[in-house]
Amino acid sequence: MSQGKTEQRMVERRDRGVIRHPSSVYGASVEGIPLTVYLPDDGRAEILILASIHGDEAETTVTVSEALRCLPLGHLGAAVILCGNPDGMLRGTRGNARGVDLNRNFPTANWNADPVFYKSREHDARDIALSPGPHSASEPETIALLSLLERLKPRAVVSLHSALACIDDAGESHLGRQLAGRTGLPMLADIGYATPGSMGTWAGEQGLNLVTWELESAPLYDLKDHHVPVLLDLMTGRFELEG
Repeated sequence: MSQGKTEQRMVERRDRGVIRHPSSVYGASVEGIPLTVYLPDDGRAEILILASIHGDEAETTVTVSEALRCLPLGHLGAAVILCGNPDGMLRGTRGNARGVDLNRNFPTANWNADPVFYKSREHDARDIALSPGPHSASEPETIALLSLLERLKPRAVVSLHSALACIDDAGESHLGRQLAGRTGLPMLADIGYATPGSMGTWAGEQGLNLVTWELESAPLYDLKDHHVPVLLDLMTGRFELEG
């Protein structure tokens, strides 16, 4: 499969203002907002692309949405979730409507009930607390995503975050190396701090390849210019899962 510049028919620019791909509902948020996924025509996908499991990382949703809107009907080859945490996005918060960090709510061997901390600025201390939930998989968004993964059984998940500017892949997979090569972002096997209850830890325990794609801190126009072509190739099966 090609890893070069995207060469495929695209939706005309004037028609890229709306998403024309059909979506299906796989669950609901705490506040009842439908959780939606865009699927290939046959309903099967080897890769699941997930944006905005953290509600304060809306640039991931906008970037993935632009790629999806550029892609003609019938050309989608991956499952795409534009926003895994709609309640948080509407609030501009990292956690969901109950203040739970969904990316610390997965049923992992190392899950614990201690608060998790994050930083809201590049040079700030990591001192803002969120809950990992009263127990693992306590949140409807987490439960719905786990159910979807069980149904789809993808071979890989690519979860987009911001803004650490790296490809985080504990397994140093062929897919992760390709994404690092295409984006120019450094590939890391360890993000540098503990992530108990994270989706990546859960995936590793399940033997599922999960690559975290951390966008850089940059203007949104630049992020789209840089990453949409790579996303288009990912969405259309132009990346190899095994080397």
